[in-house]
Amino acid sequence: MGKTLSYILLLLALASCGTGIESTTAVSEKQARKELAQYKGPKAVPSLRLEPDSVAHWQAGKQFYVTDDQVRLIFTHSDAYNPDTLHLGGHVLSYAGYDTGSVLDNRHDVTLKFSDGAHTYGIATGKTLAELHSDYTLPFMIDMDVVRQVSSQLVGHDYYIKTRIWYNPATEEMIDGRQFIKVHIDSVLPGNKVLPLKVMFTASDNRERAMLWLSTGASAMHSRDFDSMFARQDLHLSYPNISDENWQRIVHGQIALEMTKEECRLAMGNPSSINQLPDQTGLKEYWYYDGGRFLYFQDGILKKFRK
Repeated sequence: MGKTLSYILLLLALASCGTGIESTTAVSEKQARKELAQYKGPKAVPSLRLEPDSVAHWQAGKQFYVTDDQVRLIFTHSDAYNPDTLHLGGHVLSYAGYDTGSVLDNRHDVTLKFSDGAHTYGIATGKTLAELHSDYTLPFMIDMDVVRQVSSQLVGHDYYIKTRIWYNPATEEMIDGRQFIKVHIDSVLPGNKVLPLKVMFTASDNRERAMLWLSTGASAMHSRDFDSMFARQDLHLSYPNISDENWQRIVHGQIALEMTKEECRLAMGNPSSINQLPDQTGLKEYWYYDGGRFLYFQDGILKKFRK
């Protein structure tokens, strides 16, 4: 598709140049968006099967991991405890049922109750029981049933990781990882208040242990869901024309002159914008990334870059 579009744009540029003098015109924003869209690919059915219950089906004792001490900010007032002294981050609370109250429009809004064994905490939802669907989530709390569902599907299996953003399991600090290599999933744990799943894995090539955070289907961060982070098959098999040398560059997120657009995309990810400049000598193309990085291609071959 990229080559076909490039040739069409080149012919258009040449046709508009009746004087024989070189005329370089930037491709329209609409055309650039079309070119960029080809790299996103079709939407696929999610690989993970998650079946959370609606609140009406929650059973007493259902567990929730608390990600942050700030959970106290969403508790209803109680004389039984001082919220400023609560430190519940890292603890597990058990569901203890719900109460309903009436408001002016006669809606019976639900207050959920959770216990740590010492106190019971209320969380006012502002919704009726019928409105608390299976995708309902609580701030600063992670449904441990979801963690167990993901764990049962992933742990003990091998996948090919699609990101170089790895984290040290001990310190949770970012480390420089490798992409498109086989890893073994060791465990799935509750994550943080933004990304609810923490996946621990071991690299198959050098046994390095690392981790990353994932979103779930209920999260808006689809760029961090399972299918964005992992593949079931070796992606190198889908690109037989890429040399082993260039594939190793791609694995480490590196590029080199004379690499193709596809090789650069695999190494660095999709650009944030594209600018195409057709003229009589061929198609010139700039890919722009955040932080001032750019790649410059001539007829699909990398000729200059700032990375």
